[in-house]
Amino acid sequence: MTIRVLLADDQALLRSAFRVLVDSEPDMEVVGEASDGAEAFSLAREHVPDVVLMDIRMPGTDGLAATRQISADPALERVRVVILTTFEVDDYVIQALRAGASGFLGKGSEPEELLNAIRVAAGGEALLSPVATKGLIARFLAQGDGGDAPDPARSERLGTLTGREREVLVQVAGGHSNDEIAERLAVSPLTVKTHVNRAMAKLGARDRAQLVVIAYESGLVRPRMD
Repeated sequence: MTIRVLLADDQALLRSAFRVLVDSEPDMEVVGEASDGAEAFSLAREHVPDVVLMDIRMPGTDGLAATRQISADPALERVRVVILTTFEVDDYVIQALRAGASGFLGKGSEPEELLNAIRVAAGGEALLSPVATKGLIARFLAQGDGGDAPDPARSERLGTLTGREREVLVQVAGGHSNDEIAERLAVSPLTVKTHVNRAMAKLGARDRAQLVVIAYESGLVRPRMD
């Protein structure tokens, strides 16, 4: 199966570099290039890629607005957006996750990290970079536009989860993999995967990244500021 990738960046040189890298992989192909968010959304509608590598700062319609459009379009339900940003400590990153992005990656990442990010996102997993995974996302969420106040709607939906599903959700919010969660809870990785999928279905989450956002916005997990 070939992973179809759409590139969205206002710098032609970067797009060219990404294209060469992606097209060099036997399991990937670039299906389009966009120089702004409006074009990215249009090309996403046209090609329905598996993954969009989205620069967050572009002229006109930026990557954040384009991510919202893609995430809100039922025809693009399976499209995953990975945000590319120069600085990982960026308020826009959290807004992008709330808008439906599957994660983010620094532009200074190594080529193998970028290729792995594409594969992870295409597989439906959350891509929270190594720097971010173990708590940085929580810190961003604490500084977001909603502050520390839990979202009542999110909190109410947590009531649909079983006790075990809530336990697994807490672990997901901590940035732990299925194997790590399985070891912590003394169950099999397959059981963890089942609980994660059920939690996503009940909470209307597109992927694990959205589960992390829900866990913090609902107040189920509190940010660690250390």
